[in-house]
Amino acid sequence: MIEMTIPAFTTGFALSGALIVAIGAQNMFVLRQGLRREHVGPVVAFCACADALLVAAGVAGLGAVLGAMPALSHILLLGGAAFLLWYGLSALRRALDPGSMALGGGGLSPSLATTIGRTAAFTLLNPHVYLDTVLLMGSIGASQPGHGQIAFVAGAATASALWFTGLGYGARLLAPLFERPMAWRVLDAVVAVTMLLLGAGLLLRGWIA
Repeated sequence: MIEMTIPAFTTGFALSGALIVAIGAQNMFVLRQGLRREHVGPVVAFCACADALLVAAGVAGLGAVLGAMPALSHILLLGGAAFLLWYGLSALRRALDPGSMALGGGGLSPSLATTIGRTAAFTLLNPHVYLDTVLLMGSIGASQPGHGQIAFVAGAATASALWFTGLGYGARLLAPLFERPMAWRVLDAVVAVTMLLLGAGLLLRGWIA
């Protein structure tokens, strides 16, 4: 049992780590929350738990179900595109505003419910989470023999938890840089470009499909 479990854990950890590190909408959102120190714990916990549950669902067979329902995948794709485009335009508006908020500056912080709602949207309206986390990782995890499936999910969940914790709480190391309003405008510009490109790409895929 030990000989099967250790490689499965390592496989899940390595695969999750390789997929999650890529710059994307969810990571940019977690980074911004960490820099502003707004509801970091709940955001990190939601992202990590969502990843663990999605991988487990994929291993349990949800990936096969989604693969057989292209219409649902298409709806998720278009919904994700609309959300990313909206958030990208909001970030662009902040980037172009000379009075955009600095670290610890003015402005009302979003409520916990609003922040978790946005976190859920970035997590669940992203079609790539179903392609990578549910379909790809689910199929690989499901192929693990015996208790290897449990170890695979545990490895993937561990990598996800470590990444989001480091991203959310490690962002404060950049706090001195973001004491300047211009740094926030540059970050929001990067966020805007990232979100708009991702949203446009999803919209194009949905149009072609």
